[in-house]
Amino acid sequence: MAQIPVSPLALPLPNLPPLAGVRLATAEAGIRYKGRTDVLLAELAEGTTVAGVFTKNLCPGAPVTYCREVLQGGTARGLVVNAGNANVFNGAAGMRAVETTADSAAKTLGTTADQIFLASTGVIGEPLPAHKIVAVMDDLHGRLEADRFAQAASAIMTTDTFPKGATRTAKIGSVEVTINGIAKGSGMIAPDMATMLCFVFTDAAIPATALQAMLAKNVESTFNCITIDSDTSTSDTVLLFATGQAGNAPTEDPAYLADFRRALHEVLHDLALLVVRDGEGAQKLVTIKVEGAVNNGSAKRIALSIANSPLVKTAIAGEDANWGRIVMAVGKAGEPADRDRLGVAVGGIWMAQAGGVVPGYNEAPVVKHMQGREIEIMVDIGLGQGRATVWTCDLTHGYIDINGSYRS
Repeated sequence: MAQIPVSPLALPLPNLPPLAGVRLATAEAGIRYKGRTDVLLAELAEGTTVAGVFTKNLCPGAPVTYCREVLQGGTARGLVVNAGNANVFNGAAGMRAVETTADSAAKTLGTTADQIFLASTGVIGEPLPAHKIVAVMDDLHGRLEADRFAQAASAIMTTDTFPKGATRTAKIGSVEVTINGIAKGSGMIAPDMATMLCFVFTDAAIPATALQAMLAKNVESTFNCITIDSDTSTSDTVLLFATGQAGNAPTEDPAYLADFRRALHEVLHDLALLVVRDGEGAQKLVTIKVEGAVNNGSAKRIALSIANSPLVKTAIAGEDANWGRIVMAVGKAGEPADRDRLGVAVGGIWMAQAGGVVPGYNEAPVVKHMQGREIEIMVDIGLGQGRATVWTCDLTHGYIDINGSYRS
């Protein structure tokens, strides 16, 4: 596959500081790619708690099936991630590859396989050569360091054009804690959940049950509000690890964890938008806001109908202020809508209101907005108080070029 140019929407990787209780290493296993790292090993302090959210695709990869099982234990000592092969649709061989990898990592880190979490991303339907991961495990172990988050973000990439990371600090009581997150994803992105792979680490001490509740809630308003191509990956995984090394008192008290929840949401939000910024072939970041729906759920479904419309996305790519396509996408959502109450704005300029073109509407400033890199669409349904925001990108020929040659 030819080298893909870096997305024009790319943002630089922030400095992700070392976290107490997390050590990382990357290696070149040659699973699919040559001349680049493709395996990540993370060692986690004993007692690390873990939470996870996974794809709703009914044909999940073997690592997803495995992680769902070991997540029930609530603790983790290690994470292994490989790029280039998703280990999906490989039957019993896929599960054997998972078991082989987990057993090898457990032996290397001095723990048991049910303390190891796994994720894979890449081509579907090709056997994962787990022996290549096992072959670099000792090398990975010997090079574990605390300041390797940047390298980790690069090792998990597939068609991504830039590494993705985010960091925040928060207070739990009087103790400052840090949250670092890395993610990969640029295609096969749609809610349920739409990150492909995301790994978040904190030095906070938080019980697994509280960690799970916070992760699940915040995924709904971040990763489940982005879409590139309406395709839900077989491998979507978000894992959140809390090493407990910061020294705060563990608690599930919502008031005590309020600032942590804020910081976690910001990290996940940053990472979700970075995925959209790296949408395959993307030239424009699109924010779609829907208000006036009968409820929030209806507003979100309408917003996603707009975000997933190929006609809307290609109009944005062509910088065509064709608001009729937006109206079409509202109507096809299957949600309550009234043509004669509908309003549409692009770039803060109302083009249509009360079901018709705004008198004296001037398309020129809208066209100018459409020529920019970041586009905002607002739709007022006019029926209630429901509102939602989702994010997508335009649909260009680059998407076809990337996916048409993905396996070559």
